Amino acid sequence: MTSYLIRGAAPLGGEPTDLLLTDGVIAATGADAAAGAGSDTQVVDAEGLVALPGLVDLHTHLREPGREDAETVWSGTRAAAVGGFTAVHAMANTYPVADTAGVVEQVWRLGREAGWVDVLPVGAVTVGLAGEQLAELGAMATSKARVRVFSDDGKCVWDPVLMRRALEYVKAFDGVVAQHAQEPRLTEGAQMNEGVVSAELGLTGWPAVAEESIIARDVLLAEHVGSRVHICHLSTAGSVEIVRWAKSRGIDVTAEVTPHHLLLTDDLARSYDPVFKVNPPLRTEEDVLALRAALADGTIDIVATDHAPHPVEDKDCEWADAAFGMTGLETALPVVIETMVEPGLLDWAGVARVLSTAPARIGRVEGHGRPIAVGEPANLTLVDPAARVTVDGAHQATTSRNTPFQGRTLPGRVVATFLRGRPTVLDAQPVAEHTGGSR
Repeated sequence: MTSYLIRGAAPLGGEPTDLLLTDGVIAATGADAAAGAGSDTQVVDAEGLVALPGLVDLHTHLREPGREDAETVWSGTRAAAVGGFTAVHAMANTYPVADTAGVVEQVWRLGREAGWVDVLPVGAVTVGLAGEQLAELGAMATSKARVRVFSDDGKCVWDPVLMRRALEYVKAFDGVVAQHAQEPRLTEGAQMNEGVVSAELGLTGWPAVAEESIIARDVLLAEHVGSRVHICHLSTAGSVEIVRWAKSRGIDVTAEVTPHHLLLTDDLARSYDPVFKVNPPLRTEEDVLALRAALADGTIDIVATDHAPHPVEDKDCEWADAAFGMTGLETALPVVIETMVEPGLLDWAGVARVLSTAPARIGRVEGHGRPIAVGEPANLTLVDPAARVTVDGAHQATTSRNTPFQGRTLPGRVVATFLRGRPTVLDAQPVAEHTGGSR
């Protein structure tokens, strides 16, 4: 394996130093890095760049198998690498659903063949996401994919008895149930956030209580059975207060927020552009500010992209007929820089916490989210914090074009991504010669 000498990078925004990557690990730092470099070591000029541990996404939709018209494991993980990620969790709402050991192993193998990032399949909680019968949780946990995160994301595990059983079951292998908190009866036909804007537009509203009531129920169930529960894409100020209360009681709950919920509001629905239609819906400015504050103080543990690619025909239509979802892998870090770093809510160590260390811990991902230190796996992201890039969905690595940030100029750019010491991205471009497969 080629060795790389990264010159002048600033780990977590600290003092610049050199890093030597050899045999998949950080072999040396500082003066020892240059001294340990061989004649065939490739040098990467990282002056002015921030070094972060490789980013980890707990919530990605790669669509394969079944919806390769929207995304494939290869294209989605390439987009992840471009966004600075070295590991992603692939959600279970594929066709067929990832509710058996066979399907999660298929997704895991596709990730290994692609080679852009490590792919951790998420197993469905219920068979076919139907909410009627527990899926093969134990078989998926002991499969080659070693599933530790289970979710019916896209649908809520609405039955409290099934949710309790799932929480009890995953304790045996230190798993976690990631809940899509949406009370189905309260959101029938809902099109956007319930509030002033929905009333003005005449669109069926999606009340905040539909999310908050499920979160309240599930943190109490987790406390009752002594299990871990994770809340997907938390989106309201009220949900923040419930999670904060649960944590104060010692309940083992974690929560994520998406980049789009940190930046965008339901005012964008006035355009009737379906690119802004998402589940859960964009909320109010008050909610956005509460989410940012909660991420800063640790009430919300992580940022997860909920990257949800769709083909053009699923978005280029009337609002009511359009699919829910937005892409996000390539814009996640810039949005976090704009909403959290530039206002002073997070420093670079905080960025590493919410986008790498904490998601790796929640997902039990080995070798990721580790310190930038000698002997640690060389999963790294180099970021240019001074860059400003205008988003152009037509030139992104993802197959789909449904980015809500089209035409918006965002701060920061991922210059390089290393997976176990091997570059998947250099000079802000995917490395065509990486050792994974190609399509």
